[in-house]
Amino acid sequence: MEEPVAKLIAMAIAMGLGSLGPAIGIGMIGAKGAEAVGRNPEAASKIQNNMILAIAFAEAVAIYALVVALIIKFV
Repeated sequence: MEEPVAKLIAMAIAMGLGSLGPAIGIGMIGAKGAEAVGRNPEAASKIQNNMILAIAFAEAVAIYALVVALIIKFV
């Protein structure tokens, strides 16, 4: 059975907008982290740990968007 077009468009919008924010956020985290390491190389390990944690939280938002898109698809 073919899916309605509106459902496919809703899935695309949910994933597109839901992954746009985390992508921008991860890019900003990487840029500011590199800038911070450039200013203070001795604190690189501390900065790296904080960057990894922040990226994990930003990526969680994209996973929520994927879950919403899958719910739209199968419900």
